[in-house]
Amino acid sequence: MLQPSTLTYIKDLTANNNKPWFEENRNAFNNAKDDFQKLVTEIITTFGTVDPDIAPLEAKNCIFRQYRDVRFSKDKTPYKHHMGASFDRGGKKSGFAGYYLHIQPGNKSMAGGGIWMPEGPALKKIRQEIDYGWDEFSDIINKKEFKLVYGELQQGEFKLSREPKGYEKDNPAIEYLKLKSLVAIRPLTDEELVSKDLLQKIMQAFEALMPLLKFINRSLE
Repeated sequence: MLQPSTLTYIKDLTANNNKPWFEENRNAFNNAKDDFQKLVTEIITTFGTVDPDIAPLEAKNCIFRQYRDVRFSKDKTPYKHHMGASFDRGGKKSGFAGYYLHIQPGNKSMAGGGIWMPEGPALKKIRQEIDYGWDEFSDIINKKEFKLVYGELQQGEFKLSREPKGYEKDNPAIEYLKLKSLVAIRPLTDEELVSKDLLQKIMQAFEALMPLLKFINRSLE
């Protein structure tokens, strides 16, 4: 579980997103960061026994920086209004699909993961794997445990309007071959974040996602 003070800090940072306020409240930031890092460490320790790819990871290498890169953004606010961590085989810069945890008060938090906007060559390999292994892929996303947690893969902005080059419209996998990202999300409420069974809920979400990640990563090896 997270401490309520961690959520309060993120709310306050969102409302006071400037360097002077951040520096005046650095102790509160450090406490929130330590609280989140403790949760991330618990996830690695616990889920690492289920997925060995996660076991070697260290919390400090999974957690994203609080500082925003504003060089190419119209939004010049210096800090993120959330805390996030990515649990990827080989680390968050490995290019493999992975698990993700996003903490944002206001019931905007989530657990889940997948692969976000892979480069062309990687996306081509994933599409080939879905095409060749359609029966296996279909079984994974229609599995009871996956449906119960996620319902369906995220689509909308992550999807082409037409079939990708090299695939026919009547391909049984065509709606998934159109996807530019393969992402599944399980929302987390603020109440769940401070509950004693938060870790259990995250474990359930990650375990339901694991077969899909193994399928994706197999195509990228």
